[in-house]
Amino acid sequence: MMENLVYKSTRGHGDPVSASYAIVHGIAEDGGLFVPDHLPKMDKTLEELLTMDYRALAYEVMKLYLPDFSEDELHYCIDRAYDDKFDTSKIVPLSHPGETHVLELFHGATLAFKDMALSVLPYLMTTAAHKQNLEEEIVILTATSGDTGKAALEGFSNLSWGRIIVFYPKEGVSPIHKLQMVTQQGDNTHVVAIKGNFDDAQRSVKEIFTNPEEAVKMKNAGYMFSSANSINIGRLVPQIVYYYWGYLQMVRDQKVELGDSVNFCVPTGNFGNILAAHYAKSMGLPIGKLICASNSNNVLTDFFHTARYNSNRPFHITSSPSMDILVSSNLERLVYELCQGDGAKVQELMDSLRQRGSYILDLDPALLQEEFWADFADEEETAEAIRQMYTAYHYVMDPHTAVAYSVAEKYGKETGDARPMVIVSTASPYKFPASILAAIGVPAPKEEEALMEKLSEISDTTVPQRVRQVLGSQIRHHRVCEKDRVLAEVHDILGL
Repeated sequence: MMENLVYKSTRGHGDPVSASYAIVHGIAEDGGLFVPDHLPKMDKTLEELLTMDYRALAYEVMKLYLPDFSEDELHYCIDRAYDDKFDTSKIVPLSHPGETHVLELFHGATLAFKDMALSVLPYLMTTAAHKQNLEEEIVILTATSGDTGKAALEGFSNLSWGRIIVFYPKEGVSPIHKLQMVTQQGDNTHVVAIKGNFDDAQRSVKEIFTNPEEAVKMKNAGYMFSSANSINIGRLVPQIVYYYWGYLQMVRDQKVELGDSVNFCVPTGNFGNILAAHYAKSMGLPIGKLICASNSNNVLTDFFHTARYNSNRPFHITSSPSMDILVSSNLERLVYELCQGDGAKVQELMDSLRQRGSYILDLDPALLQEEFWADFADEEETAEAIRQMYTAYHYVMDPHTAVAYSVAEKYGKETGDARPMVIVSTASPYKFPASILAAIGVPAPKEEEALMEKLSEISDTTVPQRVRQVLGSQIRHHRVCEKDRVLAEVHDILGL
């Protein structure tokens, strides 16, 4: 058991806490996000890691960030998370259409990369709750732009110690996303559509977490709030693993020599996925450049070019809804590093974001660009990327992956960087059949099941059984609320 790492708030208040405390509470009392007091270094060589399967690798990464979890506890959580719910023994396969390298993170229960962390988070939280001797019932509050909602519902359904409430934008998710959520089984699961966008849902949920009067009310009623969003460090840490796995797969597939660096291009919305890659690089993984790929909601592209974050812009509903975000919560963790751990400065910047919708970092943007490179793909470019990969290699990408592919192509042309590039693929094409068929130029049926069959036909792949199950399932969740009534909806669900 390792005891040399603790967590503190990005906004500087409060004492350091253990990993189990940070996981159970999700967010710090001052509204900040929990970050490790230092980023650990990997204590195994790449040669040693190369021999490991995904579960063994996950243990080697996660033990460094969760020092108050015993070896047995971590193995228990990992072994139950990464089991036959994944449709491949590799857990995360690496495909090579042509000269492109695609890390496929969508082979889990809900066909999205969120499964990589949300398969293990319920086990981590159960273990952490025991460590913290909690008496309250935990209520998981989560805002989603699509993938997180279903993955969290799947992971936390039917757990005896808590409930989960998911809020999603009524008009901002794909039909399959919506069906996956509103058909969810489990008496402890609750799903609510809000009349607003993801940022509205995320803001309302974070306000609940940081409302001291609400915390007292909940405690008196026998409840406490926690989160399954990537603001929870228990969501972020498991995501580091697949960057190590992707690199080692590149070595195994003889696409790179052990020790040589590779670039990763990550479709990015809330910044958690690419932040995990940054942590992996900080641990010693040979990563060259991290390419931050956005859709038309390109607030992060502008940030990395100017060091100014400005969410005061039109909100675009796109074919890549998990990236339809203007307030990227996890960026706060990177900002904390850039501010050299000055919590008071981070508080000032986040207050500016909340009050004015923007903030400016007092640094040269060139410093940001030493590690990150950012650009975006609009809807036409996204469709062209889907069409190009299908025409050239008969390989079908979902729109989020297509955004990353398009931006990776721009990076190569603009910089001439010849290092191998791994495209991080975050969702199954079967979650977005209409967009894909339209991009390829195939007439799309109106019925969702017929869309799936047509995609199966043109791609020579099988419709995932999980999709077939969802299409035939009964709708169980019908709640809809105004964007300013999220707290009232929570009270109603809990009977307060």
